[in-house]
Amino acid sequence: MRVYISTKKLLAITLLSVSSLSYAQKKVLKLADPLTSNMVVQQNQPFTVWGTATAGKEVKIVADWASPIAVYADKEGKFKGIVPAINTKKGDYTKHSLLIYSGKEKAQLTNLLIGELWICSGQSNMQFGMKEVANAAAEIAAANNPNIRLFNTGLNFSNTPIDNVTGKWVACTPETVKEFSAVGYYFGAMLQRELDVPIGLLFTGIGASAAQAYVPKEVLADDPLLNSTYLDPYLKSEKSKEIITGGFSFEKVMRPYLLYNAMIHPFRNLSIKGVVWYQGEANHKEREAYTQIMYAMIGAWRNAFAQGNFPFYYVQIAPYYHDVEDPALNEDAFFREAQEKVSRFANTEMVVTMDVGEAKDLHPKNKKPIGLRLAKTALNRTYGRLTEQYKGPQFDYATFEGDRVTVNFITESVGEGLQTNDGQAPRYFEVAGKDQVFYAATAVIVGCKIVISSPKVKQPLAVRYAFTNYPVTNLENMHSIPAVPFRSDNWKEIEK
Repeated sequence: MRVYISTKKLLAITLLSVSSLSYAQKKVLKLADPLTSNMVVQQNQPFTVWGTATAGKEVKIVADWASPIAVYADKEGKFKGIVPAINTKKGDYTKHSLLIYSGKEKAQLTNLLIGELWICSGQSNMQFGMKEVANAAAEIAAANNPNIRLFNTGLNFSNTPIDNVTGKWVACTPETVKEFSAVGYYFGAMLQRELDVPIGLLFTGIGASAAQAYVPKEVLADDPLLNSTYLDPYLKSEKSKEIITGGFSFEKVMRPYLLYNAMIHPFRNLSIKGVVWYQGEANHKEREAYTQIMYAMIGAWRNAFAQGNFPFYYVQIAPYYHDVEDPALNEDAFFREAQEKVSRFANTEMVVTMDVGEAKDLHPKNKKPIGLRLAKTALNRTYGRLTEQYKGPQFDYATFEGDRVTVNFITESVGEGLQTNDGQAPRYFEVAGKDQVFYAATAVIVGCKIVISSPKVKQPLAVRYAFTNYPVTNLENMHSIPAVPFRSDNWKEIEK
């Protein structure tokens, strides 16, 4: 049976279809990608709501915790409104909502919590997921906490700063936490437990990535050392002329500024509490340049987010042998020294991992202590819990008397005293005489000091601790926080 449609009716159907398509195309009201249902809104800071709408149109923003506000989309269709801050109380897990509408269009966020929002970034040891940790099944099963919210940023690269990212906020469950950063989760879980407020954790990073990938192009260009080390060689290479796509390669994550443009810049309007960072393996052959690029990166992020000198807490690289079994090699020790210098920058602190590393595994599975140490740092430095011990024994000075060396630590870093985590004598102390050749030394805890000697060095002039590539250490304070590697000398590094 044939069905005949008159020309007049066909025209009406066509016009209706075009009209429906045209109406659909006009639906341009959209919230920025980082803003999704289930997110945590940072307390005590204005909440920026941004996105796109029809150019010139009014956009009304209605948050259930504040009076409505109205803004207008600019000529490019972008809008940004500031919702007043709100302070959440301990134990307050009230679910909030936010509505935006412009003309006949509307968009809504639901199941929002108000609390503390932290960015987690870096390379593979920060990306390392919960499904890979020691005792993963039990740890994942215990990670059922809807008052922690997670955002995993999809990988992307860009030659120019962009606004779009992929990812969405989800409640923390055994299923959603599997792929999330283990260091980030343990950090957030302790904060949530201790502060009793909602915690948001936003991971944006990728394995194998270098520090220069997270720094804006113009910041690299303005610093002679960074320009000559990272930017200029790249811009003169054939790689810089390639069309940039979002696919992963070990080479691409080393390129300057591409990850900043695609994975940091899009979040710049988001109110945050601070950043936790675990990166360095990709730059481990560098010294002064790494310290300088970290200063530049932290400053650039703070400038982009325009929220003052927010906390930046980072992790020192763990022991690793780089497939060479030579306990005397120490290039990573000099790099850790460059990392330690980053903590001279305002409102930064370093976490040590020398006791939880695995010498032959670049990705140690015991991530829990690292996350907890970051959390202890934040509890003390950010949240004012001054009794929370977060520092490990830190070298102050050494005295040399005959064949003995006495190591003194900064008093507050020792806390209630020194110990070893296995009841054995402290390991990985070395001394050297005027020939600058280091020999293993015997170390004994005497009160809050370490006394060291070696039969091979009659008149020591220098002492080093854990100053090689892969020493898994045992020296700590009574709060189980490991001692920071150090050297008393300033002798030049010998290339091996």
